[in-house]
Amino acid sequence: MVGVSLNEIAILLAALAIAGPLARWLGISEVLGYLVVGMMLGPNTIGWSFSDYKAKEILHFAEFGIVLLLFLIGLELRPKRLWSMRNAVFALGSEQVILTGAVLAGIGLLVGFSWQTAIFAGLALALSSTALALQVMEETGDLNTRHGRLGFSVLLFQDLAAIPLLAFAPLFATTAVATAAATPEMDIVSVLKGLGLIAAVVIVGHFVLDYLLRLVALTRVKEAMTAAALLTVVGVTIIMQQAGLSASLGAFIAGALLAESSYRHQLEADIQPFEGLLLGLFFTAIGMTIDVRLLLDAPVIILTLVAGLIAVKAVILYVLGRWQGLEPGPARRLGIALSQGGEFAFVLFTVGYAAGALTSENTELLTVIVTLSMAATPILLKIESLLSRRRKGPAPAYEIPPANDGHVIIAGFGRVGQIVARILTAKRIPFTALDISAEQVEFVRRFGAQAFYGDASRPEILEAADAHAARAFVLAIDDVEASMRTAELVRSKYPDLPIYARARNRAHAHRLLDLGVTYLQRATFLSSLDITKQLLKGLSVSEREAGRIIHTFRTHDERRLIEDYKLASDLDKLRERARSDVKTLEKLFEEDAAEEARLREVAQAEEASR
Repeated sequence: MVGVSLNEIAILLAALAIAGPLARWLGISEVLGYLVVGMMLGPNTIGWSFSDYKAKEILHFAEFGIVLLLFLIGLELRPKRLWSMRNAVFALGSEQVILTGAVLAGIGLLVGFSWQTAIFAGLALALSSTALALQVMEETGDLNTRHGRLGFSVLLFQDLAAIPLLAFAPLFATTAVATAAATPEMDIVSVLKGLGLIAAVVIVGHFVLDYLLRLVALTRVKEAMTAAALLTVVGVTIIMQQAGLSASLGAFIAGALLAESSYRHQLEADIQPFEGLLLGLFFTAIGMTIDVRLLLDAPVIILTLVAGLIAVKAVILYVLGRWQGLEPGPARRLGIALSQGGEFAFVLFTVGYAAGALTSENTELLTVIVTLSMAATPILLKIESLLSRRRKGPAPAYEIPPANDGHVIIAGFGRVGQIVARILTAKRIPFTALDISAEQVEFVRRFGAQAFYGDASRPEILEAADAHAARAFVLAIDDVEASMRTAELVRSKYPDLPIYARARNRAHAHRLLDLGVTYLQRATFLSSLDITKQLLKGLSVSEREAGRIIHTFRTHDERRLIEDYKLASDLDKLRERARSDVKTLEKLFEEDAAEEARLREVAQAEEASR
C-alpha cells in the first residue's frame, strides 16, 4: 500500500480488530461492521484518517483477499464436482445475468440514460459481490445448503461474464473516446495459448508442486512454507491472467486444479489467515469510498435506486430459485444474498468511463448505489431470518405419538438415535422417537423416518409416549443437562423401565451412574477403539494381537470408569490414578503378551507330542 504510513496501518489493524468482534457481539454481520468502520475512517464523512486516494489504494491492495478467497474455495472443489456444477453455472448463471441486465437496462432508459449506457450499466449491475455474498452466506450457514450452492454457481458465472464485459466496454461508448473501439483479437493462436497455459498449470500442479512443497516442508521453516503457499496463489493467478482470465476467476480455477494435491490442507492452513484479514480490509476500504455527500444531496433518488436494484435482482433470483425447485424460504434467501452490486462493477465503471460508455456523473452515482446495496445485504438477511421465525410461529408444545405397548422409547433422534431406530425397524421392534428440535423432526421425516416433536424431560410427554408400557428407554440426547433431566424423570416416575444411555464423556457417565443407570456407552468410545485396531493392523500388528490389545484396553478402561466413579469426590486420588494409568496398561499388555507366548508354547508342545 504505497503512501500509507505506519500510523495509518495501525489504525486499520485496530479497526479490523474491533469491527468484526463488535459486530458479532451486536448480532449483525461482520461485513456490515467493516463497512461502517470504513465509512467512519474515510474522507467522505468526518474524515478521521484516510484521503480518497489512499482509500482507493487500500481497496486495490485488499482486492487480493478476493483472489485468496476464490483460491480457497477452489481447493475445496474437486474437478469432478466442479464439472457436475456446469449446468447450474451456465444455465442458471446466464439466465440471471441476461434477465437482470435487461430489466436494469430498461430502468436505466427510464431515468434518462442513453441506450448504450443503459445496457452497459445494466449488465455491470447484474453482477453481484462474490466476496460479500460468500462471506455473508458462510456466516449464516447458507453456503453449504442447496440454495447456497446455486448462489455460488451464479457468482462463478458472473465472474466469467465480467471478462467479455471488460473487453467489449468500448462498444457501448457514447463519446469520441471510443473511436478506437475494436474487438480484441481472439484468433486461434491466442486461444491455443490460453489452453496451453491452463494445461501447464494442471501438469505442474499435479506432478511438480507436491515435490517442490515437500522440499520446502523438509526445511521445517514455517515462514518459508507460508511464503511458498502465497507464491503458489500469486504465480498461478499470473499465469491464468496470461491466459485471459481475471485474477479472481484464475485463482478459483487454480485452486480447483490443485484440489487433488497432497499439500492441499497445508496450503489452506497457511493462506486462510491472510484471506480473512484482507477481506476485512477490503470491506473496510469499500466503506471508505462511500460518498456520503452525494447521498445527502439527493437521498430520496439514490435510496429509491438502491431499493430498485435490490428488488429487481432479488425477485429475479427468487423466481429462478423456485424454477430450480427451491422452497420459498431458501429461494428468498438466495435472492437477498445476491441482490447487491459487486466489486467487479467498480472495475467495469472505471473501464466504462475510460472507454466513454459512462460519464463521470453516472460513474459516481452508480458507485454509490452499488456500495449502499452491499451494505444493505447483511441487514436484509437478518430481517428475513427474524421474519421467517415469526412467520413460523411458536412450535407446538409437543406431538402426541400413536398409542404403543411393549415398545422402545428413543429420546434424542440425532446420529445415535437414528442408528438405533434403523436396527429396531429392521427387526420390526416398535419404537417411539422423540426430539426437542422441530427442524430435526421435519428433516428426518423427509427421508421416511418416523419421529415426534417433544421434550422427553417433561412428564406429560413421557405419558403421551406411553412410557408406562414401554420395554426400554434409549437416552441418546446430546446435551448433558437435558440428558440428566430426562434420566432423573424416567428414574423417578418409571423406576422399572431400563435405561440404555449414551454418555457424552466420563463426567456425564459418572452422573448417570449416580442415578443407577448401568447400561451406558460413552460417545465415540467404541469407534475410537475400532480406529485404533485398524491403526495397529496398519502398523503390521497381527489381527489376533490387535484384537487382544483392544480387548485388554477396553476391559481396563471400563473397570477404571467404575473405580473412578467411587473416587469421584477425591480429586487427589483421581490425579494419582491418572498418572499411574500408563504404567498399569503397560503391565497389562506385558502380562497378556507373556500369557499369549505361554499358550503358544503349550500348543506347540502338544502338537509335537502327537
